[in-house]
Amino acid sequence: MRVYLDNAATTPIDPEVLKEMYKVMENQYGNPSSIHAHGREARALIERSRKTIANLLHTSPSELFFTSGGTEADNTAIRCGIIDNQVKHAITSRLEHHAVIHTLESMQKAGLIKLSFVDVDTKGNVDHNHLEDLLKSNERSFVSLMHANNELGTISDIERIGELCEHYNAIYHSDTVQTIGHYQHDLSKLKVHFIACAAHKFHGPKGIGFLHVNHRMKIKPFIYGGAQERNMRGGTENIYGIVGLAKALEIAYANMEQTHTHIQGLKSYMIDQLKENIYGIDFNGETDPAKSLYTVLNASFPCSDMADMLLFNLDIAGISASGGSACSSGTDIGSHVLTAIGGDPTRPSVRFSFSKYNTKQEVDYTVAKLKELCLVSA
Repeated sequence: MRVYLDNAATTPIDPEVLKEMYKVMENQYGNPSSIHAHGREARALIERSRKTIANLLHTSPSELFFTSGGTEADNTAIRCGIIDNQVKHAITSRLEHHAVIHTLESMQKAGLIKLSFVDVDTKGNVDHNHLEDLLKSNERSFVSLMHANNELGTISDIERIGELCEHYNAIYHSDTVQTIGHYQHDLSKLKVHFIACAAHKFHGPKGIGFLHVNHRMKIKPFIYGGAQERNMRGGTENIYGIVGLAKALEIAYANMEQTHTHIQGLKSYMIDQLKENIYGIDFNGETDPAKSLYTVLNASFPCSDMADMLLFNLDIAGISASGGSACSSGTDIGSHVLTAIGGDPTRPSVRFSFSKYNTKQEVDYTVAKLKELCLVSA
């Protein structure tokens, strides 16, 4: 059996999304910036997709700018949000995706900002009192805190953070890559200036995403080279990707409640099965459904003798999972997220992440293999 449990890294493309993209690839090949009929047809598809996304998120199409994905969206929000608004202080956490941490650290190293890290607890929850202290004791700040952690699954209180940022006149950016397409977002009510999206996290294509920029926030382009995206991002638009993104988000919203119920059921079932079959199992981050991303489960295993081999042996068994963020795979550096919450470095931790295509049979197979591997190690 082959089992894919690394959906927080990327998801398989929904067949309906593929069909929609294929139609465009076959029939609409004009450059959206061209004024002839072929170009106008392509432009119409882009704007129709933008409007579809805007309607789902309760925002204006004018506030959505297509990007190559979440990393570009985060970089644009951070660099342009800080530089173009002359902000000198930024606040983040040590749990953020490297697209956020590395960008902010590079700006600090260049002398552009002072960088502060808000405290988090052992489950990855943000200390709101410390955040308020940091906002109080510094001049206008740029706050970048993700909506849900990609390794732990712990969800931040985006509404409360937004209220704090508004009270202290801070600019608020939230990496929502793991929650767009999985939770409802009403951007007409959220007090957030920037959010980021990547289509491949909810069964859309890779290489396409968007940045939402609240109308109150004015920034200059991050990428120059043309007048695309209303002069905000140079480069010919990825028309097939944009259409695929819109279709994937449309499908996600149409089936969100059903999908949520199915996946949360799998996650809860796997937690119960792991507890029943592996003595000493523990979990990193929140597991309470009200506080945790229903697609992510980070398990800490007692079989420390095979810490370096657990993922390898799962792969041999046909099970794809992750030891942390796949965006930093290929390095020998341990998870910065687990380090930040004080995780035990001697215990192997595996992130299992689910999608609508996973089944209980796959969970049973995975738990059986894990039990076998841990018994061998004991």
